[in-house]
Amino acid sequence: MNELASKRIVLGITGGIAAYKAAELIRELQRAGADVQVVMTEAATHFITPVTMQALSGKPVFTGMWDERIANGMPHIELSRGQDLIVVAPATADFMAKLVHGAADDLLATLCLARECPLMVAPAMNRQMWENPATQRNVSQLREDGIAVLGPDAGDQARGEVGMGRMLEPASLVMEISAWFQPKLLAGTKVLITAGPTFEPIDPVRGITNRSSGKMGYAIARAAIEAGAEVTLVSGPSTVEPPTSARLIRIETAQQMLDAVNAHVSAAEVFIGVAAVSDYQVRNRSSRKLKKEDGLPDLELVPTPDIIQTVANRPNPPFCVGFAAESEDLEKNGQAKRKRKKLPLLAANLAQSAIGADDNELLLIDDDGVHRLARAPKLDQARALIRHISRLYRPRKSTVTA
Repeated sequence: MNELASKRIVLGITGGIAAYKAAELIRELQRAGADVQVVMTEAATHFITPVTMQALSGKPVFTGMWDERIANGMPHIELSRGQDLIVVAPATADFMAKLVHGAADDLLATLCLARECPLMVAPAMNRQMWENPATQRNVSQLREDGIAVLGPDAGDQARGEVGMGRMLEPASLVMEISAWFQPKLLAGTKVLITAGPTFEPIDPVRGITNRSSGKMGYAIARAAIEAGAEVTLVSGPSTVEPPTSARLIRIETAQQMLDAVNAHVSAAEVFIGVAAVSDYQVRNRSSRKLKKEDGLPDLELVPTPDIIQTVANRPNPPFCVGFAAESEDLEKNGQAKRKRKKLPLLAANLAQSAIGADDNELLLIDDDGVHRLARAPKLDQARALIRHISRLYRPRKSTVTA
């Protein structure tokens, strides 16, 4: 996967315990296709060595203002020229304060001040430092200055403490960096997405569900975030890691999913119903575990609510995108479902080759006909779907607001 192919990135490392994660971050960036140049503060070298960073990046590591390897004696100028992005990870509270006030007392700070490319920082510090009003003021100022702040996350910290301030994991940082480079086709658009299966209880331990993994819905949520959207993700049971920037609402049953959708759909401009909602629920579910010796249970099944139809039938519905998982006659059944539910766009796929898989093949069905997306990784499919949605939605939005 070469999401960052040909991108030139300066990775700045400052002096915090999370510096050890920079080693894995280099590897993740390289796997995504990026060319990585490492610049370290003197404090960072006390946590991880330049030798390690050089071995991983395959390039000389720079730590000082007076490095004679730069012929003109100006590494703070030369190292940022021609770069696509500077990422400082970890970024300590001290270093963020330097950026806010324009301090330039070491190579990395001076390089960031003299840069001609965008800058991202991934904060990492203990919870008290993160929560300090001075740090929060500095973070707000960095954002106002156009510097992207990635994270932090909550979790285990040094000395056994737990709280906010933990640096995002390398894989999550690469996702955020990749997202930054994607075209912002849905900038500022509020998107509501359902994903994963639902689970309809039979008794306290059994239920009706399906094999949906949530991978496609989560990929679409990530692609929408990459496109600049504000995403709310309503998800059934799934082990997939959700995008860090999504507002995640976990549910179990179809009714819970509908309740969550109804609570947020009035603010949504685009609704994408990817979830594989169970078609039936048990009216007479048992409050105790059913015993085999009691014989076959007499289950009374009733339909679950039709979530996409409910949204599409609202007086002023958002732009609705439905999904259809079929086992045969994909185009015919997809066309019929789109017409029946009166949707501007429906994505159809074969259930037997899509559920649980890492790749997929889609048919996008709209008023202009059928558009086939050849089999590809689900994130690639999700990005193509978001591009298609933006082409259909933007003219409609312009008409509505005119």
